[in-house]
Amino acid sequence: MNVLVLNMGMKSIRSIIFDENGKKLSSASRTLTSAINETRVEQYLDEWWEKAMEVMKVSIQDGKLRDIDYITATTSASCLACIDSDGNPLGNAIMVSDKRAMAEADEIKHSVSYEDLEKDTGLEMSASLMLPKILWVKNHEQDLFEKTRYFLTPNDYLIYHLCGNVVTDELNALKYHYSLNRNSYPVGLLDELGISKDKLPAVMKTGDVAGTILPEIAKKIGCQKEAKIVITSYDAICSFVGSGVSSEGEASDVSGTVTVFRMLSRKDKLLPSTRVYTTPFRQGGFNIIGGSNNLGGGLIEWVKQCYYAKEEYPYEVMEKEAAESDIGARGIIFLPYLLGERAPIWNDNARGTFFGLERMHTRKDMTRAVFEAAAFIDRTMMEAIGETSAHVTTVRLSGGLARVNLISQIKADVTGKEVIVLSEFETTASGAAMMVLNGQEGTTFTELAKKFSKSRMTIHPDMENREKYNVVYKLFKETYQQLVPMFDRRIELLDTIRNPKETQIENL
Repeated sequence: MNVLVLNMGMKSIRSIIFDENGKKLSSASRTLTSAINETRVEQYLDEWWEKAMEVMKVSIQDGKLRDIDYITATTSASCLACIDSDGNPLGNAIMVSDKRAMAEADEIKHSVSYEDLEKDTGLEMSASLMLPKILWVKNHEQDLFEKTRYFLTPNDYLIYHLCGNVVTDELNALKYHYSLNRNSYPVGLLDELGISKDKLPAVMKTGDVAGTILPEIAKKIGCQKEAKIVITSYDAICSFVGSGVSSEGEASDVSGTVTVFRMLSRKDKLLPSTRVYTTPFRQGGFNIIGGSNNLGGGLIEWVKQCYYAKEEYPYEVMEKEAAESDIGARGIIFLPYLLGERAPIWNDNARGTFFGLERMHTRKDMTRAVFEAAAFIDRTMMEAIGETSAHVTTVRLSGGLARVNLISQIKADVTGKEVIVLSEFETTASGAAMMVLNGQEGTTFTELAKKFSKSRMTIHPDMENREKYNVVYKLFKETYQQLVPMFDRRIELLDTIRNPKETQIENL
């Protein structure tokens, strides 16, 4: 059985083909372009599909794998794609870290229907979610709103183009405040907001078949079989499954462009939290607790672009130089909120900050401070998870950032937890393949984890370093708290002088 996974993150789209034993048979990748200003983060729907076709075709041809049994897509969640009745894109995609719908999120919070909905779903309203984005389109782009036949996530958009059916999975549907208890969209709230339920995708279970590949698409990418298009879920969920987490307290840190930090719990009673999500994964029989931030590995890309662009081997030089600095980066604290922040602080106005710079400091110290901030992200997530009465025991590490051994060691030292670095960094794609095989072939997740999720090394925390990082981490948190009113003041000031020009970049 061959499974082709379309994995679209914030900076690239990849096609990866696995067999049923977890072996990666072929892959191809293309970068994506983002348009960014102070409040907006957008991508281009046409580019998504054009490059999706490219990478599928190349991976099939390079691997000489015309017989594809299953195809699925896993992408970033909570990004809004608007299409018309013919499936044509209407405008750019509004990405998850886009902040323009803050007023709409506040409007929904004060709606008549929201209080009961929040109790039902346990989901705090945020500008990063789907309904505020849709309401923003209604409030500010009325013509676009009227022309839109479907409001989709990127997952749904790619699945639609593959098989012609407008569907989503129940975990992506949660981002529209879908109720798993009632198996229903929030009809009362949608009516109050003037958003038709008919403009939202039908909801299916993960592992179910959405349809069969369209003949014209199969021909273009060189797929000879009538491949089944299978619903999986968004990247954070797939990466969690692909990490092979199976026991109470095990967590996964998947740091691609963003950091996805989540923990498995089978506890019946968990305390509610507004800082992290508790997501029931019914197919696995457990809860997934945690969340995603706005930049994880993307922080390292930013450092590379700013300070190491002329280096032939930038990542190697970055790691070497950061190791030459000291714990605490010789007094520099870095707040990693370059695009505002989602979990666990939920502050759209927060921004990146170097605190404590002195004349003696060099790029070595600044890079070390960024590395340490990547680890502090994990610790803040762990603390927020702890508020639910669940507690992390070990961390399984994957994603591009896991290739930097120094960061992995710092994460172990900062968290005080054993860190298991996985052999397969593409846990999002492998997790999606596991979901397909579980749903269609009946293979259990435990059996699949043995095939797909092998470890490369285990890193133990240095407890002496841990004590030092306790002090640095305290200053990290205090620095953020002191700057919260200044972040808000900064936005007020910028509103008077703002130039809303967008910047287009690759490798977000």
